Amino acid sequence: MAGLPAKQLEVAREIVPEARTLGLLTNLVDPKAPPQLKEIEAASQGFEIKLVAKDANHPNEVEGALQFLAEQKADVVIVLQTSMLISQTRPIAEFALAKRLPTVYGYREHVVDGGLISYGVDLRWCYQRAAALVVKILHGSAPGDLPVEFPTSVLLSINLRTAKLLGLTVPPGLLARADEVIE
Repeated sequence: MAGLPAKQLEVAREIVPEARTLGLLTNLVDPKAPPQLKEIEAASQGFEIKLVAKDANHPNEVEGALQFLAEQKADVVIVLQTSMLISQTRPIAEFALAKRLPTVYGYREHVVDGGLISYGVDLRWCYQRAAALVVKILHGSAPGDLPVEFPTSVLLSINLRTAKLLGLTVPPGLLARADEVIE
């Protein structure tokens, strides 16, 4: 969803305001990833921030990619929204916490599994809408006649336990905007 990666960059700068190095965990074989990367690169122009990206295209590459970002002294990491990376919510959260890497995600599922903060579409809504469309198709609607639907709202989820373990204080304004706070 256009605009989300730039907002995730804003959230990253808000949760770690002194950040000078932004790590990006990418999965560039997923067609959703390159546009996200380009948007973050464009949005970071004008900030005194260094971008360091590391690609992980298989689950067994995630830990090494995060290790690289830690070695590059990333102050905060944005995890791009891809199918493979969403399948690795717990390993990403655990390794990021072990390396003391504050992480910003696009899906709340990462935060539920121990990640720090997410800003993005609600996958539960997406799944419910997909199910509703399947029901329409099963009842005879032609798939080509069904409208394309895009999420109209996004969720901001924060894991306060993870913030505490990382030694971070969540700014009150960010906490007030949160749709979901996990304690």
